[in-house]
Amino acid sequence: MEKPEKSLDAEFFNKMYEQNQDPWDFENSAYEREKYDATLKAIPKDKYKSVFEIGCSNGVLSEKLANFCERLLAVDASSIAVENAKKRLADYHFVEVQEMTIPKNFPEEQFDLILFSEVGYFLSMEDLTLSRDKMIDALAPNGHLLLVHWTPFVEEFPLTGDQVHELFLQSAEPESGILAHLYGRSETQYRLDLFEKKQ
Repeated sequence: MEKPEKSLDAEFFNKMYEQNQDPWDFENSAYEREKYDATLKAIPKDKYKSVFEIGCSNGVLSEKLANFCERLLAVDASSIAVENAKKRLADYHFVEVQEMTIPKNFPEEQFDLILFSEVGYFLSMEDLTLSRDKMIDALAPNGHLLLVHWTPFVEEFPLTGDQVHELFLQSAEPESGILAHLYGRSETQYRLDLFEKKQ
């Protein structure tokens, strides 16, 4: 089986959620708990005015991320995941959950923190590049962009986690002058990179 060339669509994810409401075991996985802890520790500030979480799934990480936000926009391509996240986050009046497929759909506003976690490898390189550019445009000056992705090879995903992060690191090279790379961490099964948008 060859890796797909096109981005995986909402139908792909809805089928997964129809079979299992928590397909990656976000609720109970020790791996996910450790990764969530590392993700939250990598966030530089205690509070952000406006945060954008791309790929919120059922909202397990969103609920933890809410502690860092005055406002959180959490989105996912799966309508089933979005409904589950809305239920989980119903008591958080400052959290908005929307069904959204990037880069086709993208909010027209600025954020001072964007979290792009476990999503990039579902996209084609063309769509990932467009998504990266849209994220950079949506970041406020000195805003933070945090990437976290599983790195082992998965045949049914268009890209690997390493390919995702390497593309963003290109925008942090001195000649690009767009992003500054603040922090990187590589574990056995995932990697994490934090960027800041230059003024």
